[in-house]
Amino acid sequence: MPKTVSIVVPSYNHAPYVEACLDSLYFQDYPDLELIVVDDRSDDGSHEIITQWVARATSGLPPYTRPGRSIRYERNPVNLGSTRNYNKGFTMATGEYCSFMASDDMAHPQWLSTLARPLDQDQADFVYADMFIIDDAHRILREFKLPDYSFKRCFCDWYLCGVATLYRRSLHERFGLYDETSNADDHECYLRFALNGARFLHIPQTLYSARSHDQRQVGLHEPKQFSKLLNASRELTRLARARSHTLS
Repeated sequence: MPKTVSIVVPSYNHAPYVEACLDSLYFQDYPDLELIVVDDRSDDGSHEIITQWVARATSGLPPYTRPGRSIRYERNPVNLGSTRNYNKGFTMATGEYCSFMASDDMAHPQWLSTLARPLDQDQADFVYADMFIIDDAHRILREFKLPDYSFKRCFCDWYLCGVATLYRRSLHERFGLYDETSNADDHECYLRFALNGARFLHIPQTLYSARSHDQRQVGLHEPKQFSKLLNASRELTRLARARSHTLS
């Protein structure tokens, strides 16, 4: 039997993109998917769009007829901020494997089935793949090829695991959720996993499209916030270099 995959979609003011994001998840070729959407009090109409999408996706009417789909949607009563919003979704997750997906990104149909395979075969605890960078019109701006995993290459040179990820939810149970005080929350979390012995594996296939923010400097990509993110990642890279001698 396939393991359930839980995907958390933290939503905030991505009204033009969120339906395409959710469709790209619903129509994955993976058979057992738990989709958890948590809207962080968007004020751009996202809530109404997501509500309508959930109604369609759970109607059983074409094209939303795939079995093995569990869909949960919650809207926060107040804005929690991105990391607390991720964590709220992960506390709701029940799948053996998990990841999160920004509500303006798009998954390619084989993303989950491809990354779940090495987890099923116990080759890794955390798997990541390559991705396209796309613009608002879905044009491909570049292909982001990530390195095969080594602690040095992926954490000491810089953070190079990307966002096309899938990992065992037990890593959160053992090592904690995303650090709500960190300005580089995924970098910090995955470094923590690695320092505690999680096995990482790179799949050299392009399975995901991440949205460029060059023309939309909002949220984490607002200049001051992005500067904080870069500074936090620099400190985490220094930490990785300092700790690298403790890893085989």
